[in-house]
Amino acid sequence: MSSLTLTKIRFRNGIWEGKISKAPVTGARPDITVMFQDQPVRDVVLTEGQKDGDWLVAVPVPPEAVADGVQTFVIFDAADSTRLGDFTLIAGEAVADDLRAEVELLRAELDMLKRAFRRHCLETM
Repeated sequence: MSSLTLTKIRFRNGIWEGKISKAPVTGARPDITVMFQDQPVRDVVLTEGQKDGDWLVAVPVPPEAVADGVQTFVIFDAADSTRLGDFTLIAGEAVADDLRAEVELLRAELDMLKRAFRRHCLETM
């Protein structure tokens, strides 16, 4: 079991950024592996953070990961193969369908609330 903790900082310009805390030995670089489709992601950058035991991790999203569907990246402590975290990209047709369905549900709930509010206003007059 890893003592490391991973916290997301941001995701922008195709780079996922996070902070690794609680590195057991100050100054000792953690051994981090990021996997996408059972392959390690290349060019992952680890830089020492401002506090002792903190490291900043930058994961560049490879171009082949920008595609329709759900793409998941898993971040491991390679020293003991403990999963520290993950992030997911969702794009394309599946997202459009999900968003449309969600908007339809929201519209139905809003219509229900409008009817209930109107009924309440009529009953309390």
